[in-house]
Amino acid sequence: MSKKDDIYHYEEDFHARDRKQHRKERKIAVQKDRSKYKKSDQDQLKKNTPRTAIDASLPKGRVIAILPEGIIVKTEEKEILCSLKGALKQDKSRTKNLIAVGDFVRFEDKGQEQGIISSIEERTSILSRADNLSRNKEQLIAVNIDQVIITSSVLIPNLKPPLVDRYIIATDKGNMQPLLVVNKIDLLTHPPEHTTKEELAQEKEIYDAFVQAYRALGIQVIPVSAATQEGIEELKAAMRNKTSVFSGQSGVGKSSLINLVAGTSLATGSIVQSTRKGSHTTTTTHLVPLEGGGFCIDTPGIKSFGLWDLEAQDLAAYYPEITELSSECRFPDCSHQTEPGCRVRQAAEEKEISPLRFASYCALMTSLSEEHRHR
Repeated sequence: MSKKDDIYHYEEDFHARDRKQHRKERKIAVQKDRSKYKKSDQDQLKKNTPRTAIDASLPKGRVIAILPEGIIVKTEEKEILCSLKGALKQDKSRTKNLIAVGDFVRFEDKGQEQGIISSIEERTSILSRADNLSRNKEQLIAVNIDQVIITSSVLIPNLKPPLVDRYIIATDKGNMQPLLVVNKIDLLTHPPEHTTKEELAQEKEIYDAFVQAYRALGIQVIPVSAATQEGIEELKAAMRNKTSVFSGQSGVGKSSLINLVAGTSLATGSIVQSTRKGSHTTTTTHLVPLEGGGFCIDTPGIKSFGLWDLEAQDLAAYYPEITELSSECRFPDCSHQTEPGCRVRQAAEEKEISPLRFASYCALMTSLSEEHRHR
């Protein structure tokens, strides 16, 4: 009898059933304890800080912007335009960029507001993604931040839960807290021209399910409107005394929201109505101080967000509602896609867990499997 046949006859074989129960209990214990992922994620943070000796006698500053002209480092007194020391450039890590906005650095002050960065202090958190051109390189977006404000919108562009989940996973891996902001909610009552009743009804349904699903997971969701300023005070309160990074799809209104919460005048762009996709307005990443305390970072909008250092078999660990139920699946290594006796898929069909979140999980599982095949 083949192994495959054995699997399908566990119920008839007492010893095999007992062995299955042991594996099931072991799987429950492993899945309830995400420490193996947390440890791996923490190790990754350490690896992602270029290793050079730190000279504490040198002035210390924080990277607030990276421009074609150089790296802007801010101290308590002034801003310095810096370059990287040669020793740092020799770092052979798998990161595409050796330094990121938010880094704390030591630099040699050369006078006339010029300097050379000689060392980078250990990072406490990292938001990164797989580089679009080379999936074997990690692109650092921002570091040493407390929370990622994952910004989406309704209708223009549409709400995309799988993209939001990609950011949530990257946030979890990078040792930060997620905060979900849904912009343009005024469009749900005053939709743009040419929006059909069917399109509006579908978007409202997705929006309601989205808010309910993520709040049930204990993730803060703040609906806002940059146009009417609804929700802006709640957003300001959530950002107070924290370093936050705004991330999300192009055109969702990140720069407009930062202008409202920080009193800045970042460029904002128009929407291409025919495609309902946003135009890029932020081309570099900047760290902006907040009046009430704290900082925020605007990042360039993206069309896709490739997850770095995540295998398909590890995906469920970042979906707690799936992890909790997966021990009840018929097969210990169930991927919750097509296997018979899948408790997770049953729960999604019966709405015990969010069908929206489960659909997002399935989309990401397919995407990760395809990415793995093309490596």
